[in-house]
Amino acid sequence: MTDTHIPAQQPETSGNKLGTIWSAFRRDPAANIVIILVLVQAACIIGGLLYPDDFRYLSGLNMKTLLRAIPQIGFIAVGVAILMIAGEFDLSVGATFTLAGLTMAAFYAAGVPVVFCVMAALAIGVAIGLVNGFLTLTFAIPSFIVTLGTMMILRGVILYASGTATMPFRPEPWFDSLLTGQIGFLQAQFLWFLGFVIAAWLLLSWHRIGNHVLSVGGNRGAANAIGVNVFKTKMFAFGAAGFMAAMSGIVSTTRVNSVSPIQGQGLELQAIAACVIGGIALTGGRGSALGVFAGATLIYTVQNVLLLIGAPGYYLDAFIGLVLVAAVIANGVMNRRG
Repeated sequence: MTDTHIPAQQPETSGNKLGTIWSAFRRDPAANIVIILVLVQAACIIGGLLYPDDFRYLSGLNMKTLLRAIPQIGFIAVGVAILMIAGEFDLSVGATFTLAGLTMAAFYAAGVPVVFCVMAALAIGVAIGLVNGFLTLTFAIPSFIVTLGTMMILRGVILYASGTATMPFRPEPWFDSLLTGQIGFLQAQFLWFLGFVIAAWLLLSWHRIGNHVLSVGGNRGAANAIGVNVFKTKMFAFGAAGFMAAMSGIVSTTRVNSVSPIQGQGLELQAIAACVIGGIALTGGRGSALGVFAGATLIYTVQNVLLLIGAPGYYLDAFIGLVLVAAVIANGVMNRRG
């Protein structure tokens, strides 16, 4: 009788656990941009420590400014990311941002309680998103064209309603503190942004709606074949994009205590850039909330560094353009390998 030797199962060591975590992280669409963001932050911190007088990256005022700026594009990028993963685009989010802030300020000036002003602004954002979705899906028109038209219409409405003038918004102190106050060394709007990033991560990773969004964006025909309601899923994504654009407008208007009819111009392109840089696939069906956070943070970190070293503003546009093209190429390579 021959003894059969069964090798003992090797216990999982901390090294194996770290390797498993690293492998899982590298499979995330946002892995590369997160690594780049970490390296950029490390370089900025080292520079701030070595040259504290010439490069004030670590100063309290600069950190406060940075944490206030990131959420403006971050809020919009969260909604745009969900929509892009569903396979659609929204070029009207910049105009929605402005119209939501204008609506809130106008209602408040008319004596409406601030809570109802916020509700009205959010309703405007969701309504614009749903109209975009309805026109896109009902008439089979590319969302790029529909939302381009919506953007131009909304800009005309904004200029007419505002009279091309800046409208003030000075709410009660409690409301100002709730959205834009300081909590410890962090800014309230940055914590709100983190909250929405976590909510988007939970939605896309663990909720049935998130699975539907990924399925519809990856393969619409296959999603429809397994019973996913494509129309409702994409309408949800359009509504989410409008809601987040309105949320950004509300927070930004509260932060600066006013709303300008031109302040949202260009935000739609920056939001798309943040998403693509963060690993959101242009073809849909692929992306993560972590990438949105990393993309938005990287854009404003670079902008902040350029301001600190006194570089011309157009350097930022050049950087975003270069990184955007590189991200598209990298995403294409990764999709072909997948």
